[in-house]
Amino acid sequence: MSRHLQLGRGGEFDRLRRIFARLGPGGGRDLGDDCASIWVGGRADGTTLVLSIDLSVEGVHFRTDWLSFREIGWRATAAALSDLAAEAAEPIGVLVSLGVPGNRQRRSGNAAPATEIMAGVGAAARSVGASVLGGDLVRSARYLVDVCVVGWTAHPVRRNGARPGHGIWVTGVLGGAALALARLKRGRRLARSLFRRYAAPEPRITAGRWLAGHGAVAMIDVSDGLVADAGHLAAASGVRLDIELERIPCWPGVTPRAAVASGEEFELLVALPPSFDAARGFHRATGLPLTRIGRCARGRGVRLTRAGRPVAAPRGFDHFPAG
Repeated sequence: MSRHLQLGRGGEFDRLRRIFARLGPGGGRDLGDDCASIWVGGRADGTTLVLSIDLSVEGVHFRTDWLSFREIGWRATAAALSDLAAEAAEPIGVLVSLGVPGNRQRRSGNAAPATEIMAGVGAAARSVGASVLGGDLVRSARYLVDVCVVGWTAHPVRRNGARPGHGIWVTGVLGGAALALARLKRGRRLARSLFRRYAAPEPRITAGRWLAGHGAVAMIDVSDGLVADAGHLAAASGVRLDIELERIPCWPGVTPRAAVASGEEFELLVALPPSFDAARGFHRATGLPLTRIGRCARGRGVRLTRAGRPVAAPRGFDHFPAG
């Protein structure tokens, strides 16, 4: 019988558990991680082929009155590539299924929307040394960008390697994506740096590979919010994550509580050995801060504290919230 990773809480993941069960014995393989990992021969030290797929839907993941079509293509591709970063994989290429409304021939400059979306896809792929390998183009009721990413690694980092005593660290700063989204919803202008945080996220490919080479035992990208994604890592590893709110690295003007709920940050949450002390080396290699925000302990779930006292954890993004 196939063994699947344990998932955290939430309506979306309750549905996934039911889907996994309906696949039947042998109908699924190691489901529940950021990526599918397949060992292949051909290299002396062995190679793992890593694949993931991520769907961006108009009205859910982007709006055409907020972003250009090129930005839509970049953002959808970066979100998919972020899964490779969390697996410590080096990208090879992307395949894209693109849905374009037939009765909405809005143009961006002199180029059709599909052309501009794919220009953004290609730019995001090139930014991490990958290529566009193929895809599909269909007519749909609204814009859809479904990106499959392919990469490889000799040492994949899954979600299930954290153990009691390991430190919990996060790359970069959190909260910018949620702040940008809130201001866009209110029709406010954004500073260029804040808009780019939302419109042009950078998949942490170099960071993921550096962390894998320096002892990372479990890793996940922050796409649904730090607390929500910490819950998935905790469930997969069978540990509790104790996170100290006052340690959270925040975007300017964002509170720690808002930062840990902010989705689509695409930073990396990583478990490292207790002896790890190379945050300065990480910064030199990537240009990013690396901040210890807590530790793994015996138990389950996520325990959020402020000044040593437990506080209620905010909920992250859920496609299928209860109720």
